Amino acid sequence: MLHEGLREQLDTFVDEHRAALAACLDGLTEEQARRRLVPSATTLLGLVKHATFVESVWFAEAVTGRSRAELGIVAGPTESFALTPEDTVASVRAAHAAACAASRAAVADLGLDDVVTGNRRGPLPLRWVLLHVLRELAQHCGHADVLREQVLADV
Repeated sequence: MLHEGLREQLDTFVDEHRAALAACLDGLTEEQARRRLVPSATTLLGLVKHATFVESVWFAEAVTGRSRAELGIVAGPTESFALTPEDTVASVRAAHAAACAASRAAVADLGLDDVVTGNRRGPLPLRWVLLHVLRELAQHCGHADVLREQVLADV
């Protein structure tokens, strides 16, 4: 029973952070979403694109055991921020929403103590994966808050 409540809490917190990160693009123009305000390649659109990569790494690769090549994702996190001319607010949002839905489906029948074996770190319990993803999403939500504030201040 305790685990069921904890799983529900973790799923809720992960979903809240997924939604918060996606919302950083609300009401922005394509130019605003792509605006670079820091020396790294981090942009608001790039953060959501990176979060899509995170979903694929931690839920498609780690849970299902499919390789990054098989999943059609870039090799590492640095490349996942890179924007192509085809990336738009709408296309990145759609890819992120699809990745989140696929992630939910991938873990729907797993318990917190179930071990996933497809991650490069080796076997990990689902609890570890959910906590790691929550930590990463929270960090990127903070980045997005600051970047969005800067973008909107320039309007």
